[in-house]
Amino acid sequence: MIGDYPLFITHDPSGDAPYVATATLTPVPYGGKPSYRTGLTHYPLPRFLTLSQIEFPSQFDVLVVGAGAAGLYTALCLPESLRVGLITKETVALSASDWAQGGIAAAIAPNDSPSLHIEDTIHAGAGLCDVTAVEFLAQQAPKCIKSLVDLGVAFDRHGQALALTLEAAHSRNRVLHAADTTGREVTTTLTTQVLRRPNIQVIQQALALSLWLEPETGHCQGISLFYQGAITWVRAGAVVLATGGGGQVFAQTTNPAVSTGDGVAIAWRAGAILRDLEFVQFHPTALTKSGADRFLISEAVRGEGAHLVDDEGRRFAFDYHPAGELAPRDVVSRAIFSHLQRTAVDPATAYVWLDMRPIPEEKIRLRFPNIVKVCQRWGIDVFHEPIPVAPAAHYWMGGIATDLNNQTNIPGLYAVGETASTGVHGANRLASNSLLECIVFGAQLANLTPADLTQHTETPALPTKEFKIDASEWQNQQSQLTILREKLPRLVWQSAGICREQSTLSVAIATVESWQQDFAALPLSQFFLSLQPNEPVSFNFSDTDQQLRLWAETGNLLDVAYLILKSAAFRTESRGGHFRLDYPDSNPDWQVHTLVQKHQWWQSLIMKS
Repeated sequence: MIGDYPLFITHDPSGDAPYVATATLTPVPYGGKPSYRTGLTHYPLPRFLTLSQIEFPSQFDVLVVGAGAAGLYTALCLPESLRVGLITKETVALSASDWAQGGIAAAIAPNDSPSLHIEDTIHAGAGLCDVTAVEFLAQQAPKCIKSLVDLGVAFDRHGQALALTLEAAHSRNRVLHAADTTGREVTTTLTTQVLRRPNIQVIQQALALSLWLEPETGHCQGISLFYQGAITWVRAGAVVLATGGGGQVFAQTTNPAVSTGDGVAIAWRAGAILRDLEFVQFHPTALTKSGADRFLISEAVRGEGAHLVDDEGRRFAFDYHPAGELAPRDVVSRAIFSHLQRTAVDPATAYVWLDMRPIPEEKIRLRFPNIVKVCQRWGIDVFHEPIPVAPAAHYWMGGIATDLNNQTNIPGLYAVGETASTGVHGANRLASNSLLECIVFGAQLANLTPADLTQHTETPALPTKEFKIDASEWQNQQSQLTILREKLPRLVWQSAGICREQSTLSVAIATVESWQQDFAALPLSQFFLSLQPNEPVSFNFSDTDQQLRLWAETGNLLDVAYLILKSAAFRTESRGGHFRLDYPDSNPDWQVHTLVQKHQWWQSLIMKS
């Protein structure tokens, strides 16, 4: 992770205006400790709110929640006449987008075309892509790549031309990349541009808790959030949820710790319609080494020629699909899972091997420097030995149902990126279409006008309400939350992981529903439910930030788990990223979307061109 991070309030050395002083983090491999470069960068205070400031604006024209690629690009594309708040529960650039290695797909080569990109996307989507959305994605891709280049994203080049590589299930070399840290390059560049915009205020370490709906019309008019030790309410003419996915609901995931499904959970509780939540993409090749995070080994490695082999050195993936290692991700993940089920003593902890040695050494050093560094840190020399890998939850195809303009069924509420379900991914996302979706659909918010913004009904500010609890009761609550946070991902991984069936799903659903009741009975949960809109809250204990985040994220993860489990039980077939052992085949009657609102599930037809 690189970029500028706030240290303190200072003044411009050449004047009296207050400024934010920031340290610059130098690039380090994922999982390493950041080092600091000497010197300070200064940003004028109006552009970048920091933790040192007590005052929080009570109103924006647009609030964007989440600062990955989708949130950053959306904020940049919104009209500069609008006052934009960009809220992130961590720091800018700490997101799943920052971890994206492979690249971003676009048909810009002479032998490629948007129509071929459309065909590949629809084929990977296993019959559930909305064709209109896919056409829009592929046709807008070249223009969006030009926009990123113009903003300063330094994609790799061959001479003067942008370098393009091949990834699984693509019929052409069409994936642009910046070595093996494309997501980092994109988010760092976008962050730099955001901090230059006087109409955008970045509020870090602010945790969104709920949507604020206008009681008469049901329009979204803002959010409640936890910031600087208190709960506050912020009005907005429009709210854009760009909080990423929910990979932390699974015990094995390539997602960062911030990926707790916050946007999907708070939208569901407010009555938003969600779509296709059962479809989770499990990346086939996550580093599997004792003590190491599930570091993603990019699909581009296999695209460049690496082999998947078992303990005997055999390329077993061809037993499951003619394309072998280059089959769609869900196929390769199930191939590894099935092979380990048949051959390993303990399949839960077993792994196969990803052998990079068929790739020329110089190409490995040039194309995958970060993978080389991370593997070296864990004692693996990729030039002389294969990498131990196994599948891990990686990407959530489902999300908040949106149209091509990112609008949800709740007026004034929009969703972008992995948080949204635009219909482009269907049952299985094509590699490197996720960053593209963030950019293409984020650009759509440029069409937002003042007429689209919710007109507020002014309500008087209420007195601050204090949450009080004795030390022993507070400690008991936190112990319960910690236990829930540890048990939940294991349960979901075992019951709704790569292979699912009704018996385990039913047990898991009942367990999660019981845990949801336990969570609702906690003192803090009861207190939050009693709040009136626009009622601020203060707290009387010292470890507020850490404990409130644990409470909020645990509640969101419980809701996300419930939604995934119920959706997986509802769809009685196998398709794309959803595989049922008791219904192993696709069923034409299920070539439909799964929709859910509150506790009602139903089917919806896919959109044809």
